[in-house]
Amino acid sequence: MGFFDKLKNGLNKTKTSIDDKINNVFSNFRKVDEELLEELEEVLVMSDIGMETSIKLIENLRNRIKKEKIEDEEGVRIALRQEMQKMLDETDNSLNLTTTPSVILVIGVNGVR
Repeated sequence: MGFFDKLKNGLNKTKTSIDDKINNVFSNFRKVDEELLEELEEVLVMSDIGMETSIKLIENLRNRIKKEKIEDEEGVRIALRQEMQKMLDETDNSLNLTTTPSVILVIGVNGVR
């Protein structure tokens, strides 16, 4: 198994884990309320999304739920997915390699080698 296959496999495990945790939150709630949002925020933080990012994501989701009057699970799922995508689209992915030599540090978490 090559490097990229291992990387792809590891990222797939992470995606599946986050998906399972989010699905579990939705399976335990029947209405869209503050408790649901708190549970989602906890799942995001515990999934290593980060405290600041999780808080911002849930705040954006909360505002969207109020603005669009979302009242069902599927609507919240779609809104959460779109808010996550919006945050990823806003991120500057460019590398600034203007110095010579340039150093790129890659850090793994949770036992990644």
